[in-house]
Amino acid sequence: MTEGTDEDRGADTDAGDDADADGSPYGDVDAALDEAFPGRTVESVTTVHAGNRKRTVVARFGDGRAPATAVVQTAPAGSGLRTEAALARSVAARTDVPVPEVLGGGVVPGHGRAFVVTEHAAGEDLHARFVALAPARRTAVAREFGRYLAGLHAAFAFEGYGPVGLRGPAGWEAVLDDPDPGSALAVGGRRETTGGIPEASDDWADWFLRYATAGVDALPAGFDDLRPRLRAELADERPRLPASPPSTLYPWDLRPGNALVDDGRVTAVVDWGQPLAADPALSLAKVEHLVCDWYLDDDGSLATAVRAGYRERRPLPSVPSVYRLPRSSARRSTVRAS
Repeated sequence: MTEGTDEDRGADTDAGDDADADGSPYGDVDAALDEAFPGRTVESVTTVHAGNRKRTVVARFGDGRAPATAVVQTAPAGSGLRTEAALARSVAARTDVPVPEVLGGGVVPGHGRAFVVTEHAAGEDLHARFVALAPARRTAVAREFGRYLAGLHAAFAFEGYGPVGLRGPAGWEAVLDDPDPGSALAVGGRRETTGGIPEASDDWADWFLRYATAGVDALPAGFDDLRPRLRAELADERPRLPASPPSTLYPWDLRPGNALVDDGRVTAVVDWGQPLAADPALSLAKVEHLVCDWYLDDDGSLATAVRAGYRERRPLPSVPSVYRLPRSSARRSTVRAS
């Protein structure tokens, strides 16, 4: 691979703790591009300011060959990038969720990091655009997220609850050679990272309460006065939790901030890291929170749209109130602050 100048690479990059020994913030990216696109000429590399565990850049090639651009992500080996790539490929194969094509992946030689290369999808970061969309368009996008979630629930069922990972000998070659590597994903599979999520369990109430308690413990200091009450509410709700709900894919971060939009329509959903298996009602409550409350104070129209989109694909699950505890507690905290 030949490459452009340092100026081409942009001045917005902070090498930080991820810099190579020579101080270059791009050594692993260069090596990844060499592996994925041997002989290609890279004109520029631009850092994408998204995520907190992965390095994400857009590489632009200057040799007139396809693809003209590609997205490169690197992360510490064993941090889950292979599982994420497998799930992304499987979501693309099994659903109509727009997922950028995975073009390559593996271990960056000599850097102790894994990499994945995907197509560079068209569109703007919906994180920045969602609030600015016209109300009707924003409602339509919320409905799309409901449809996406229902499609994911229909496509991925598991045994047990908790973190999902690759099982058996599913290395990078198996992930990249199989157009639908989802059969290698399982609860309690060969997980590459924990991310603070409780270990898998066949007991839903046990896993959910450990999961929810960890979430309460991780809340910022502004919730300190609510924390004891939240823990007590969780304990009180145990008898009312469903005994053995179906276990479907729980996409950890399905929200506008992980999507691209072009002309008001979602063109790509990215970041399939840290997948879980859980009661479908829990992930519905989480998506409602991320789509409807994370960016603005919803008057109910966005939540209605998410549910309507879900109903287009599957019956809407009944959501126990305890699954919405993060939404209600956040609202109570806002009210107290005002």
